Amino acid sequence: MATSGVNVLRYSALAFGVFYGFYHQRSLSAQLKANEINREFEHKENLIQKAKAEYTKKTMPSQSKTAGGDVITDPNDSNFDLEAYLTMKMADEAK
Repeated sequence: MATSGVNVLRYSALAFGVFYGFYHQRSLSAQLKANEINREFEHKENLIQKAKAEYTKKTMPSQSKTAGGDVITDPNDSNFDLEAYLTMKMADEAK
């Protein structure tokens, strides 16, 4: 049979292990939760940046959409002029 001093040491070590495990689990859970919050924030920030870029692209004046400022080269634009675009391309090829 073990002496009472050994039993005290044994149960003290057990109690210390249980409390350390509880503390370590809490710190790991807190770190995981912080990482999840940061990841969600970065995702939202990325979506906001994309939305700002699309809005800027959508509301940009038609002259700044073109390189020369006089011919719109985007065929999806409502002011696109195919004849002017083809004339510009032919002039570029002639150079």
